[in-house]
Amino acid sequence: MVSNAQGSPVKAFIVEDIRVCTFVLSAMLRMFNCEIVVANNGKEALDFFLEGKKFDIVLCDKNMPIMSGPEAVKKIRALGETDVMIVGVSADENAMEAFMSAGADVFVDKPMKIETLETMIQEVMNKKNAMI
Repeated sequence: MVSNAQGSPVKAFIVEDIRVCTFVLSAMLRMFNCEIVVANNGKEALDFFLEGKKFDIVLCDKNMPIMSGPEAVKKIRALGETDVMIVGVSADENAMEAFMSAGADVFVDKPMKIETLETMIQEVMNKKNAMI
């Protein structure tokens, strides 16, 4: 299991409009002692970045009201946000292409496995600890 004893907690940002999915992802992230912020759609997510908020990892759904995940990813990347790991998460069959072309680093099918999340959190922590 991942441990963040060497540095500050991973700042995770969940962008998801379905409460059950948000609950599940939050529970999984808490297992790794992550700080968690939630947005209910892509517009809210973009607004956090426009306000200068910083995150280590973003877990973003595809189909949401107001602004889709891939649209939000494209706009977040256009702001120059290249240090954050953005993960597209969806059960939609065309989601991988949409997220990757928008600038996501990784795509994961729903439901996400804890082992997959653990690997990504470990990668983010290694990057953070290398910067110390």
